Amino acid sequence: MKRREGQLHLDFYPDVESGEPRQRRRSEAAAEHAEFFSNLRSTNPWWADREMVHLRPFRRWPFPRLYESLKHGLTSAVMLRGPRRVGKTVLLQQVIRALLDEGVAGKRILYVAFDELPTLRRIQEPVLAVARWFEDHILGETFNRAANERRPAYLLFDEVQNLDAWAPQIKNLVDNHGVRALITGSSSLRIEAGRDSMAGRVTSIEMGPLLLREIAELRFGASHPVQWANDGFDGLASPEFWREAARKGEEQGDIRHQSFRAFCDRGGYPIAHERHGEPWAQLAAHLNETVIRRAIRHDLRMGPRGQRRDERLLEEVFRLCCRYAGQAPGQSVFVPEIQQTLAGNIGWHRIFTYMRFLDGTLLLRMIEPTELRLKRKKAPAKICLSDHTLRAAWLQEVVPLDPAGLAISPHLSDIAGRLAESMLGYFLASIPGLNVSHFPERGSEPEVDFILTVGTRRIPIEVKYRRRIDPFEDTRGLRAFVEKTVYNAPFGLLVTLEDGVSLDDRRIIPIPLSSFLWTR
Repeated sequence: MKRREGQLHLDFYPDVESGEPRQRRRSEAAAEHAEFFSNLRSTNPWWADREMVHLRPFRRWPFPRLYESLKHGLTSAVMLRGPRRVGKTVLLQQVIRALLDEGVAGKRILYVAFDELPTLRRIQEPVLAVARWFEDHILGETFNRAANERRPAYLLFDEVQNLDAWAPQIKNLVDNHGVRALITGSSSLRIEAGRDSMAGRVTSIEMGPLLLREIAELRFGASHPVQWANDGFDGLASPEFWREAARKGEEQGDIRHQSFRAFCDRGGYPIAHERHGEPWAQLAAHLNETVIRRAIRHDLRMGPRGQRRDERLLEEVFRLCCRYAGQAPGQSVFVPEIQQTLAGNIGWHRIFTYMRFLDGTLLLRMIEPTELRLKRKKAPAKICLSDHTLRAAWLQEVVPLDPAGLAISPHLSDIAGRLAESMLGYFLASIPGLNVSHFPERGSEPEVDFILTVGTRRIPIEVKYRRRIDPFEDTRGLRAFVEKTVYNAPFGLLVTLEDGVSLDDRRIIPIPLSSFLWTR
């Protein structure tokens, strides 16, 4: 028998058989039901042909792929991962708007934000419970009948990692019902914990802060075709690809430089460019509270089996990751600094585990040393932040990164060079399927900042973010790597601060950092 509107079965509430009077328990449950359905209806105004929230016309790069995968993808579920505040919820809303504009009936679309409905916390298996209620009271027919008649329901679940055992529920839903699902998550730790049971049932897409071309479009209304197609590696092992990238960067120099200045000044979080007139102090406070502290206190505070992680230690580890961004400091640096700051005997294993936790929030990437001939050098990982403004906000230390700013503050060039390395590392590590590592000094072999492995070939990359380039000394690591035939490196890339660098060695291709970032 169909349940009445606003009624969820009490089996979803595990504590209804506690010692409280039955009537009081039922009254409280009824009040929670009413609040739950009121919240759900307010976040799905299209059920009643009401207006959605106003959406900006700008769409981030994953939108076409996300929309196509939801409508016609090989898997019934699509997963969008990324740090907090990079625009995942806006993308979901834009997908809903596109579905409605295409003629999909509003009653076939369900949107649930799992971090904004506190009444969901007491419901067992909330994904299935909400789906059943939606099927009964909004869709008005079974999911399978709607799908069989080519009118599938679209279920969009935001921040699903906040739920315990989310993956088995999604698996049950897509295995037994003809629905199309789109889910998002901010914590890679919690998302990865459920991916095994979703193997073959979900297509994953990952999104970080704004790319340079996205800043050009969002901030300045300029749109140019990309050279490096999303997730494609064709041509990366060809020197002509990178020479063409440098040439196109020069051709589009005005908008590239303008966008890079904006990126250096405000970073890559969308709000920084939507509200670019806001004072830096306000933006920094916003990033600290909604991105960093939210991840530390919400995504990371609770461990398995309800164990609480040390919030102060998490904050201190993140502080050191910011301090040493673009470097590979390791145990010898982290342990004494943290022991001195927190006045405790905290070991490297625990610190490294917390670094992995931060990597799991996608706030940073830990780039491992290169593995060659099946042997891995015992060297620490290189730390690359998702955005340099997180460092500026957390440490309250602004470092100029554009050429004009560095010309005024040349004493900050070394730090700027490390942050440029961090930028490039996160940019590369965020591309799914691309093998990125760093090459630490090995005996007589000098270090190389990054190594891309494309098939059987390796591309060494060295960042020299300075006004003057020494053609011999600044290419020493690249030349040593290219000259060793066992590494199978046909050429190397020298990433520079400014345009116009030329080298006699044709094996080394100079390209400005802004032109490198401009490729995608």
